[in-house]
Amino acid sequence: MNEFSDTTRPPSPAYLRLYRQLKTEILRGAFPYGSRFPSKRVTAAENGVSIITAEHAYALLCEEGYLEARQRSGYFVLFRSSDGFAASPPPPTAAAVSDPSVAENGTNADENGSETAFPFSVLAQTMRRVLTRYGKTILEKSPNAGLPPLRDALCRYLARNRGIFTDRRRLIIGSGAEYLYSLIALMLGERRLFAIESPSYEKIEKVYRNAGVRCDLLPLGHDGIDSRALAATAAEVLHLTPYRSFPSGVTASASKRYEYLNWVSRGNRLIIEDDFESEFALTPKREETLFALCPDARILYLNTFSKTVSPALRIGYMVLPEPLLPLFEQKAGFYSCTVPTFEQLVLAELLESGDFERHINRVRRAKRRENAGR
Repeated sequence: MNEFSDTTRPPSPAYLRLYRQLKTEILRGAFPYGSRFPSKRVTAAENGVSIITAEHAYALLCEEGYLEARQRSGYFVLFRSSDGFAASPPPPTAAAVSDPSVAENGTNADENGSETAFPFSVLAQTMRRVLTRYGKTILEKSPNAGLPPLRDALCRYLARNRGIFTDRRRLIIGSGAEYLYSLIALMLGERRLFAIESPSYEKIEKVYRNAGVRCDLLPLGHDGIDSRALAATAAEVLHLTPYRSFPSGVTASASKRYEYLNWVSRGNRLIIEDDFESEFALTPKREETLFALCPDARILYLNTFSKTVSPALRIGYMVLPEPLLPLFEQKAGFYSCTVPTFEQLVLAELLESGDFERHINRVRRAKRRENAGR
């Protein structure tokens, strides 16, 4: 039985169901690395779908690095879980990659002031609604980890959109990525060696070194961290931006993502998955997170709303692995939440009302139209 004959699943587009089915077969080794993949026509006939549906599914598999289309030769399997040497397209130019410092310190709009800017009217209406609903409650102190309404709303959002299933205990709210980096360094201590991408967003290294953490700089290849450098590092903590690293624009291929998961599975290791700006990915489906690919692994997930809502909002969050909760409480749990109660309630309202996701979808549609017109 394949996914198309399973009536127990909730309805979803046929191309996504076919994509998931084919990806599962590749992951299980049904099609070894380098082997020719069945043609779109054959796959469409076997699964009772149109060739257009198969084309869309194949396009997703190619975009994520599971398949490679070769002119006049067909499709070939590019994925292998044992290493990270699969090829991937060259990275975009630096001009096409957003600088996190712009989101942290500047504007989140493009040159015309409109591309990614959150609608001010929606934000203003939400603020007024929160003031009316909560009144003087907005002056109360937030719990150290953040307000339960926001943490619960984030849990539901992550489950809907990122494939991350967690509960509020593991979710920590803080004022932006840099503050969260410092909490991570405080929690893990100075004795651990951190490995980071080279090049990477400069403030990652600055915050860690300022906290007394030693950093091993691992060179980036065309599809992620160089495999030899990753195998050779003595680091126990690996800070990654797998969606799109700044300033190189490198996106980790499917094989590289599984190489990272293989790395973290050995010894007492931890991955920090920095998922900045991934909401604006142009693929029809959401980008896979390392956390979602292997939720039981030692992966700490981190993201902010500096790019998606406003750099002035100064709200970030991280999802801790279950084993790290006692350590966090001991080392950093006593720190007060650095995000005002009012701003937390506003963001919770944006998430629960659907306004945040409607904005994300508008931006993604606009970006796809822009790319199609080039």
